[in-house]
Amino acid sequence: MLRKLAAIILAATLSVPIVSAAGAAPKKDFKICWSIYVGWMPWGYLAESGIMKKWADKYGINVEVTRINDYVESINQYTAGGFDGCAMTNMDALSIPAGGGVDSTAMIIGDFSNGNDAVILKDKAALTDIAGQKVNLVELSVSHYLLARALDTVKLTEKDITVVNTSDADMVAAYGTSDVTSVVTWNPLVSEIVAMPGAHKVFDSSQIPGEIIDMMVVNTETLKDNPALGKALVGAWYEAMRLMTSGTPEGQAAKEEMAKASGTDLAGFDAQLASTAMFFDPAKAVEFTKGAELPKTMDLVRNFLFSHGILGTNAVSVDVVGMSFPDGSTLGDAKNVKLRFDPAFMAEAATATP
Repeated sequence: MLRKLAAIILAATLSVPIVSAAGAAPKKDFKICWSIYVGWMPWGYLAESGIMKKWADKYGINVEVTRINDYVESINQYTAGGFDGCAMTNMDALSIPAGGGVDSTAMIIGDFSNGNDAVILKDKAALTDIAGQKVNLVELSVSHYLLARALDTVKLTEKDITVVNTSDADMVAAYGTSDVTSVVTWNPLVSEIVAMPGAHKVFDSSQIPGEIIDMMVVNTETLKDNPALGKALVGAWYEAMRLMTSGTPEGQAAKEEMAKASGTDLAGFDAQLASTAMFFDPAKAVEFTKGAELPKTMDLVRNFLFSHGILGTNAVSVDVVGMSFPDGSTLGDAKNVKLRFDPAFMAEAATATP
């Protein structure tokens, strides 16, 4: 899944003028973007099937859903104001738009990685064997975060290994060379690599459940000024969720379309879904968002970002960017809240009649 953190080019991103929606009058036309990942494939399907149009029409608006082939670019374009919303991880939402000063709201919590991200060693079967190795991964990404969390479980640190920045597009080929003995990556790349000779998955995201979260993030002021956008997005999203779990021929056909769009077949797509904790039920997503673990997770995430120098430019403290949670609590600077976890629209969907 293309869930790379664009922190490497964050400084360049922040030099792009940011389009502010503050004080904007209600509008009718909106743009949402997404990229390939098992938990985000429904966005492509609901756009192509007409589900999104149906819900947009219901609220008298137009919602254009665009697939961006490069995940980094999708977040950069959202941060620069080119899109009203974007599918991204919790870590990326904090570091890029929030760290760049764009007030954003995580309004749909779609899933968390429950095995989709993994540390893989060649010809070694224990995580401790990673010590002294060069580790190929997308630097400053969720893979980097996963590695840091994995190392901590065996009392190792990044000083005990050497990170080799490697594009996700090159990861499978890199593993196939004799020089590469350790990789950290995500599905569908994980599935390809573990099927190769000598590959051993020694740690995955199921061991840190709920920490790598996949979300739909929308510009806060745009959402505030245009609640119809939030209603249309959750309406379309949860119709797709119901379809995927319906057990009907239509539901299977929908998943087959998602599988095809992601470059696999239904069996491969179902295998990826099995390692994805999808919140098919909006009530479960609301419960997760209101849970006591989310602030703890985001504290881990912000400390990782700060320690790696990617929590916004000139950040002198881990508290530089504020986050707010459903119970009214905050992490970081309460006067500079730029990332908000708001389950209000999901809660409305949970009580609505399908």
